[in-house]
Amino acid sequence: MKRFALGIALCTALLIFLGSVVPALAANDKITIGVSIRSLSEERWARERDMMAEKAKELGVDIIFTDANNDEFVQNSQIENLIARGVDVIIIIARNSDTAAAAVEMASSEGIPTIAYDVAIYHPDAIYVSFDSVRVGAEMARAIVERVPTGRYFWLGGSPTDDNAYLVRQGHFQVLQPLIDSGAIELIGEQWCDAWSPEQALKHTENALTAHGNRIDAIIASNDGTAGGAIQALAEQGLAGLVAVSGQDADLVACQRIAEGTQTVTIFKDVRLLVEAGMQAAVELARGQRPSGVNGKYVNEAKGIEQDAIYVDVIPVTQENLYEVIVKSGFHRLEDVYRNVPRDQWPTD
Repeated sequence: MKRFALGIALCTALLIFLGSVVPALAANDKITIGVSIRSLSEERWARERDMMAEKAKELGVDIIFTDANNDEFVQNSQIENLIARGVDVIIIIARNSDTAAAAVEMASSEGIPTIAYDVAIYHPDAIYVSFDSVRVGAEMARAIVERVPTGRYFWLGGSPTDDNAYLVRQGHFQVLQPLIDSGAIELIGEQWCDAWSPEQALKHTENALTAHGNRIDAIIASNDGTAGGAIQALAEQGLAGLVAVSGQDADLVACQRIAEGTQTVTIFKDVRLLVEAGMQAAVELARGQRPSGVNGKYVNEAKGIEQDAIYVDVIPVTQENLYEVIVKSGFHRLEDVYRNVPRDQWPTD
């Protein structure tokens, strides 16, 4: 449906119409949601695409997906195409938090509201729907420190173009910095992984092991993909399971590694709840309403951005609570999570 430009006011995100006042979508009007995904090659985003499609059926709305294949400029071009197709709201999983701001500006100029889904976008008109990434980072680091309170640490970051990577790092160092300052932890290296690349994580970890004669006690990897790359490098040296490694997202392969003992922790961000929050907010925005789930603010002082945010809770997962949190909640199946563990060691109720 063609509509006049609307903006989301800074701080309050109250929807207002610019120029002539135009009625919001009627209750019986069919809503079309556009979803711009940075890359479907990542397990997590492919899974959430399917969840969003299911939720769209449940809500009785149409949904269109695009896959930018980790190209930020292709992503903006695809968003421009979604705008031309007349979608009512756009959910963006950004490849680049800066570049995607131009896409939000394009959408706003056409009266189309946007949601920055789990990756912040540096534009005041995008409502942020995510997990608290600073807390995610802190929980990851805390779990590793509990396992390895002193020793030699190597840090692996996510994509340097993804604001989440910096927020996660902030959480990491809230926990690590006091221990680094006290001398309990020696930080032997730091590397970023473009596009959260497991391949880059593998190479960085191989280089760190070579440079330090395999003397690494813990690796703070910023997600399950980079954790997988690090663990592959450790396995090549016979160190998998001997070096503590963090991650986040509760990808199936990460949960399998936790069951096997090669990954120490993942952060369970129940994306079912995130999909629910994002899709509900999208429908409300399409109808000209302020999302009812708003429960916080996203603030980036360096960019001068403050946005309404919807934050979903997170849970650190280790071997101790893997079955309870992941399997019993129905997120992954018992036989999938523990497939590489002898059956007589599988947990039971």
